[in-house]
Amino acid sequence: MKEFFKTIYGVGILFFYYMKWLIFIGLPILYFGLEYSSNLTMNILWFYSLGLIIKDFIYLVILKKR
Repeated sequence: MKEFFKTIYGVGILFFYYMKWLIFIGLPILYFGLEYSSNLTMNILWFYSLGLIIKDFIYLVILKKR
């Protein structure tokens, strides 16, 4: 069971490493430009992607100062 959770965690990291910018930029385009209906799951993924982008920015600023 522990191995399964490690695999899921690794897949999640890889997925959001590559997809966070696509979700962050693409979802508002879908909603406002193409008039797609709102989807709770995609909204949660958008906020999660926003959090990851903010985390990456903070780590970049903190590591640059050191």
